[in-house]
Amino acid sequence: MAGGGYLKREVVPFTAMVAMECATVGVNTLFKAATLGGMSYHVFMVYDYAVAALLLLPAPFFSLRSRVVPPLTFSILCKIVLLGLIGGTSQIVGYKGINCSSPTLASAISNLTPAFTFILAIIFRMEKFCFTKASSQAKFLGTIVTLGGAIVVTLYKGPPIIIVSSSPSISLDQPLQSSNSSNWVTGGLLFTVQYILVSLWYIVLAQIMKEYPAEITVVFIYNTCVCFLAAIVGSITERDSSAWRLRPDIALASILCSGLFGSIISSAIHAWGVRVKGPVYVAMFKPLSIVIAVAMGVMLLGDTLHLGSVVGATIISLGFYTLMWGKAKEEMVEDYHLESPPALKVPLLQSHKNELV
Repeated sequence: MAGGGYLKREVVPFTAMVAMECATVGVNTLFKAATLGGMSYHVFMVYDYAVAALLLLPAPFFSLRSRVVPPLTFSILCKIVLLGLIGGTSQIVGYKGINCSSPTLASAISNLTPAFTFILAIIFRMEKFCFTKASSQAKFLGTIVTLGGAIVVTLYKGPPIIIVSSSPSISLDQPLQSSNSSNWVTGGLLFTVQYILVSLWYIVLAQIMKEYPAEITVVFIYNTCVCFLAAIVGSITERDSSAWRLRPDIALASILCSGLFGSIISSAIHAWGVRVKGPVYVAMFKPLSIVIAVAMGVMLLGDTLHLGSVVGATIISLGFYTLMWGKAKEEMVEDYHLESPPALKVPLLQSHKNELV
């Protein structure tokens, strides 16, 4: 029983979060390929969330029948709409950033997410922080080390280690290789704004999950809200009807994959992870995306592996495991306090009573 409890409490969330980071990097890579083929990211976003909303349309009815959940009040609905505004804005900013730069830079800047989420969680009193405790020190140190690794990957290229002879037809790091460094800086700034909003998204989602723990219903309403927001923005920015025409190519494949794996599965698992483990735990896995992005670039896209990527990935891994250790130690202390019998608090009163008898 104890082994099964550990599997459900630790191994399953860990595996799910790593899988979602792999899916996120894959979706970003497909999106970059689609936009390099001429597709507008505003159009992409509308179709992406429309696919997700349509696929999820019958799911909330089955979810509500199978589980006993609180009623969907107007207050909760407003919070989900707010979640949609935050998430939709972060996606628009992020897609613009990928357009300017690359998925690799997006993964590198995503390492800021744990720090932003940690700070916001402390502000909103969702996370305890005491600098005299080893767990808090580990989380703080892990965040700093992870951020340092992200800076190394972004700013230091270094000599090539593995050179892949086959060159892909589409390079997803074109702005990095070009002389236009201003686009790269603009992309970095846009990604910074995006991941501040992502951190806020986690905080709002955690509050919603406390009041209304029905992930599928929340994700359905969320995707519908983002679809409407993207449609309004898209109708203003893309007035050419030919931009909205879909063809059976990489753009259609990326829309379907993003709608299924990004907007449905990823959002649902992140909502579940926030409910089960908290927003900081989910955000801690963002640093893995840069390691995954570099590995996918070498294996699937024929990118050259440079020393800076290896050094940065190693530093990120050290910071990540330090974060995980601090979080695990904190949870062990909490579990110990929860399992301690409350009767131990009044031994003096009980002994005095026995003496009187």
